[in-house]
Amino acid sequence: MSNEMQNRIHLNKILGTKGPFSRPDFECGVTAFECLSACKVLIIGSGGLGCELLKNLALMGFTNLHIIDMDVIELSNLNRQFLFRQKDIGKPKAEVAANFINTRIKNVKVTPYYNKIQDFDEDFYRSFHVIVSGLDSIVARRWINGMIVSLLQYEDGVLDESSIIPFVDGGTEGFKGSARVIIPGMTACIECTLDLFPPQVTYPLCTIANTPRLPEHCIEYTRVLLWPKEKPFGDAPIDGDDCNHIQWVYEKSLERSQEFGIEGVTYRLTQGVIKHIMPAVASTNAVIAAVCATEVFKIATSCCSPMNNSMVFNDIDGIYSFTYEPEKNENCPACSGVPQYLDFAETDKLSTVIDYLKESPKYQMRSPGITTIVNGKNKTLYIQTVASIEEKTRQNLKKTLQELQLEDGQKLFVADISTPNSLVFVIRFRK
Repeated sequence: MSNEMQNRIHLNKILGTKGPFSRPDFECGVTAFECLSACKVLIIGSGGLGCELLKNLALMGFTNLHIIDMDVIELSNLNRQFLFRQKDIGKPKAEVAANFINTRIKNVKVTPYYNKIQDFDEDFYRSFHVIVSGLDSIVARRWINGMIVSLLQYEDGVLDESSIIPFVDGGTEGFKGSARVIIPGMTACIECTLDLFPPQVTYPLCTIANTPRLPEHCIEYTRVLLWPKEKPFGDAPIDGDDCNHIQWVYEKSLERSQEFGIEGVTYRLTQGVIKHIMPAVASTNAVIAAVCATEVFKIATSCCSPMNNSMVFNDIDGIYSFTYEPEKNENCPACSGVPQYLDFAETDKLSTVIDYLKESPKYQMRSPGITTIVNGKNKTLYIQTVASIEEKTRQNLKKTLQELQLEDGQKLFVADISTPNSLVFVIRFRK
């Protein structure tokens, strides 16, 4: 008997042990392992959490793995992203991680993509059976969530379950972490619970300019005010990965902190503020990756029911974990299919609408672009992401909705980097 068959029989015995979480309709056998080898899994992100996920899934028996990451390896990654070595600095994370697993674990093929997730279309994502992410970006999470939801198909209003691609999402910050299982169209998606994410930390301009109290205020002063004023590297924007840029910001921030008697400005803090770096702990990554990989295993083999459907982990003071079920938002802009309404007065300006879309906890858009249909023709009201169009439509920001010929009940089509598809809004004028 081959070692492979012995391993299968041994694992079948383990899976066959009845317990409180076993599915009553589950039958152990070689079929479960065939499911693992046939299951095509996409891992998004190959940072600290992504490395753990890739290793776990490969060792659990998944043989057809794909991984996407747009970053290259930095020196600071090596203390927790264990698939990388010092010789790998400057190389694409996805390619190095894939090569590490391919050379260490037999019968496993990891296909890397040194790309952004936005570089791929619906056909690419539709080819996977399960998608698991270890992202540190809320915008990226929302984008992939929107992509997976857009793949759902309905027949006479009934969801076609064969179009569902389960999405397992993990995230960590310091000694805290979370994991959730999203069954698109059936359970709460990322957008359903968007207001649970912590808001982006910002500092009032008047504070950083006049009365700084924290070391972060000094760094933000240099980033927001001094950099564009002094232009130390010409017209180049601040690059968080350029050590010369960080050094300049650090030195200027240190000078300002000494002027106001503020302590705590360090090179590491400067880099953290510029790059919005969240503290990462290897042990937290390992715990959350283990939970996510286990959920992928459950989905692929049906040996147990998946987690229902969100789990939080905290080991700052002792170890604490809690599993709960976020409810599906019946008015979710991503998965509900319900029109979104915008209530404004005719005299409100377009800039007011855009500010609302950015600041609303429900939408949290970054750079919304708005188009509509006037007299049967498409009309671009404002688009920020394309410089030439932004320049031509900038004047519309000061115009009222009435001056823009918008009517009560008119549809607005809003595009944003947080979603792969435009959202449809309906204007309702206040009486």
